[in-house]
Amino acid sequence: MSDHEQAAERLRRAYSEGVIAPLRDSLDPADGAGAYAVQAINTRFWEAEGRRIVGRKVGLTAKAVQAQLGVDQPDFGVLFDDMEVADGANVSPSRLIQPKAEAEIAVILGADLPARAVTRAEVEAAVDTAMAAIEIVDSRIADWKISFADTVADNGSSALFVLGRERKPLAGLDLWSCGMVLEKNGEVASLGAGAACLGHPLEAATWLANTLAAQGEPLRKGDIVLTGALGPMVPMAPGDDIRVSIGGLGTVSFQYKD
Repeated sequence: MSDHEQAAERLRRAYSEGVIAPLRDSLDPADGAGAYAVQAINTRFWEAEGRRIVGRKVGLTAKAVQAQLGVDQPDFGVLFDDMEVADGANVSPSRLIQPKAEAEIAVILGADLPARAVTRAEVEAAVDTAMAAIEIVDSRIADWKISFADTVADNGSSALFVLGRERKPLAGLDLWSCGMVLEKNGEVASLGAGAACLGHPLEAATWLANTLAAQGEPLRKGDIVLTGALGPMVPMAPGDDIRVSIGGLGTVSFQYKD
């Protein structure tokens, strides 16, 4: 096995066997190309196992987090069909290792994007609807001691996602100044706004569209895009009730229990 294949296998096994040490022996902490190669190996493995790609997630959209990991750009991970949780549903603690919740704005494309560089206006024209969302992030790396390469290889530290029931067209929405409140067990745990996501959620979606197009994998009609966190991540413990409210987009929630 190559170093990349070994790292991919270790990450896959961690889902069932528990956390692993950072991938320093396989990947330099700043090796983005190698990390995406590991992610791609596991994406192909999981597709062969029957999982279906339904979109992508953008991560590292906050400048403070980029600075912490020593990078100057976001990253992305793959969303599979079995990662979606219904709004208001329970999420069993057995599905996760060391999860945290993030409030995000999600968009669903109503048209294909071309396999070339696109503008934000082109992305906006392709978006069908937007909605409040929660990304449940998780890490297969012990104690979240991640580098840029660790999180990219680990599918963007992804786990699950919840989409709100209210799906709205972009017309009339203010995704820049809209406020976000994330409550845990009825108490405010995280605050933010659309502008916290790479300056605007559609800027994050445009970065993703161009990054994927450069790889020959443009975004397509029906794809879900989680555009990135609007505020700080919130750690979770069994029994927690998580609820997110975003101005203009309504609410979305789940309970972390069987």
